[in-house]
Amino acid sequence: MWRARLCSVMLLAANLAFAGSAASPSIRNLSHPAPHRMASGALDAADMPTLRQAGVKEIISLRTPEETPGFDEAKVVRSAGMTYRNLPIHGAKGLTRANVERFDALLRQAGDKITLVHCASSNRVGAMIALRAAWLQHKSPAEALAEGQRWGLKSLASAVRARLNAPTTTEN
Repeated sequence: MWRARLCSVMLLAANLAFAGSAASPSIRNLSHPAPHRMASGALDAADMPTLRQAGVKEIISLRTPEETPGFDEAKVVRSAGMTYRNLPIHGAKGLTRANVERFDALLRQAGDKITLVHCASSNRVGAMIALRAAWLQHKSPAEALAEGQRWGLKSLASAVRARLNAPTTTEN
C-alpha cells in the first residue's frame, strides 16, 4: 500500500516539478529524496489541495516568521487537513546541534507519514539533513554532504562543511 502511495507521490512530484501549465501549482525545488519524505522550496495556499491529494499528511517548515509576512501557513496547512510543524532556521547561524536534534525529533515524530519538509529553496532542508546524517546518524562528512545535496543543499554547503570539520561541542 505505501509503495503504491509513494509511486503516486513521485509521479505527482515529477508532474509538478516539470509542469508548465497554469492549472498545476508549481512547487519550487520539489523532490522525493527518501521514502515517505518530500522536500521543497516555498509553498503557498494554492499548493495545499494538491499536496493533500498526493497523500502528504504533515508539513515541516524551516522558514522564519519574517519570511512569510501576511501568510499564515500553519492555518492554511491545518485547514487542508494536514499537520503543520515549524522549526525556524535563521540561515547558517541556525545550523546548530540543538536545532538538528529538534529537527530529528520532528522527523521521527512524523514516522511513516508522507511528510514534506521545506524552506524557501530547500537549501536549509539539505543543510539540516546533512548535519543530521553526520552528527546523529554517524555518516562520514562526504556521505552527509551528498545526502544534504539530494535534499537541496547548495549555498549553505560551506557552512555545513565548516561545522562538520569543527571540533565537537554542544553548539555544533
